[in-house]
Amino acid sequence: MNLTKPGLLLAALTLAPFSMAADLQQLPTHVGGRVLESTIADGSKAYEYSWPAVYFETAFKGDSLTLKFNDDQNIFQLIVDDGTPVVINKPGAQDYVVPGLTAGTHRARLEKITETQSSTGRFLGFFSEDKPAALPNRKRQIEFIGDSFTVGYGNTSPSRECNNEELFKTTNSQLSFGPIAAKHFNADYQINASSGFGIVRNYNGSSPDKSLIGLYPFTLYNNNYIYTSSWQPHVIVIGLGTNDFSTPLNNGERWKTREELQQDYINKYVEFINALQRKNPKAQFVLMASDRAEGEIANQVGKVLAQVKAAGIKNIDSIIFTGLDYQGCHYHPSAKDDKLVADLLIAHLKSRKVW
Repeated sequence: MNLTKPGLLLAALTLAPFSMAADLQQLPTHVGGRVLESTIADGSKAYEYSWPAVYFETAFKGDSLTLKFNDDQNIFQLIVDDGTPVVINKPGAQDYVVPGLTAGTHRARLEKITETQSSTGRFLGFFSEDKPAALPNRKRQIEFIGDSFTVGYGNTSPSRECNNEELFKTTNSQLSFGPIAAKHFNADYQINASSGFGIVRNYNGSSPDKSLIGLYPFTLYNNNYIYTSSWQPHVIVIGLGTNDFSTPLNNGERWKTREELQQDYINKYVEFINALQRKNPKAQFVLMASDRAEGEIANQVGKVLAQVKAAGIKNIDSIIFTGLDYQGCHYHPSAKDDKLVADLLIAHLKSRKVW
């Protein structure tokens, strides 16, 4: 699948206010990621989302396709029949009519590429005058749990120095290592990650009442809906610890020493893995960490791994990645780094013969 940087926008993109023709019908949709599905007044389905890298797919026979949005916060890319992605930038309450379709069977995939932590968006579905075709029916599922490294924070930036707008525009979660690896295996995926969050401590001690494992149970960031689904991933990849350990402790934080922080991290991480393993007993777990922070992150992940193995969990191991250029925003992994990490993960899963 070809992917482009979010700064590119094809001239053929056509947006129009809501004006759905009476003979347009909503097409069945395959949803990837955590999405709150609802039925709106006209009987059609709507999909609300917060987490990164959610995606929607449909298929139809004909030459007519319209997408309906209610999202003025996010940037998307639309791929039709494996063609060049079209970037749809903060569409708001608009329709997007796909131009230039010829008669035949077509597939369409809409991917959210930006990260929004304080707002939700809604995709109101694919519509067509034509008949639906068979949706994707993938047999493989991978879940990624993490922080900004998993999100793809500023990964397409040409510079390490970014303001907030530049960061937003150069984050492409679909170019992060998770979607790359999942697409290699033709697997459905969830990216349950949020920049700045950790296991017990967020970046520089911010928002001490929150954590990634506190956000994790919910469908949306607003914590109003517990996530319930038949989702049963074959692989769960966790990358958490950068925010816990990348900065010194500040006065007033609840840990008096670095050792207390480390032990709290280990305890909570082990509890989290145990809970995930009880829910997904057949899943292969991969704990990922960088060699940064003078090895502190990798060392604590190693202790977590040893503890859960000693307790009897066997389908778990780790990848400690090195050699990244960190050319993304604020010294985060670049798109080149994401490809390197994806290749490591792909090789690792192949060696474990997960599939």
